[in-house]
Amino acid sequence: MLAKLDEEVFHVDDLEKLWNVRDKNTIHTTLKRYAQQALLHRIYRGFYAIKPVDKINPFLLGVKAMHRYSYISAETVLARHGIMQQQVSAITLMSEISKRFSIGNYHYYSRQLRDRFLFNPAGITEQNRIKFASVERAVADMLYFNPRFHFDGAKFIRWKKVRQIQKAVGYPLTPQRYA
Repeated sequence: MLAKLDEEVFHVDDLEKLWNVRDKNTIHTTLKRYAQQALLHRIYRGFYAIKPVDKINPFLLGVKAMHRYSYISAETVLARHGIMQQQVSAITLMSEISKRFSIGNYHYYSRQLRDRFLFNPAGITEQNRIKFASVERAVADMLYFNPRFHFDGAKFIRWKKVRQIQKAVGYPLTPQRYA
């Protein structure tokens, strides 16, 4: 069923709904047996995959591990687009909680955003079921957390668009940065 749904990673409660099983012992026993037979891979308690962790998109893995609304932003997006030159050691997510965690060789850092900012879709796109901030949204997110943040590739930032996103999301404006 999971393979048909094209879901690579899932939580126990997802299976409870999918299989319509209410008995926790039945679910856990089934998952334990599937993991022993290598039909499923246990990532950590209550979180499983149909593939080994190193064969799963690390962005998908992080978003699914959060098990709540989140999107990839800040340092991760800025480094991918050449706006930051520093080595980024963790994938940065925005969600309703602040959390650091690792899965396999992947490291994650979730920055906490207020719901009114987090759920605002301005500058958020979806690719392969993963939500990503645009460069301008990632810049706006970074400026929300640190208005003095240094951007290595500042000349490549469309500051007018950053200002529009700041206004749309409700972030404090940073006019000194738009020059």
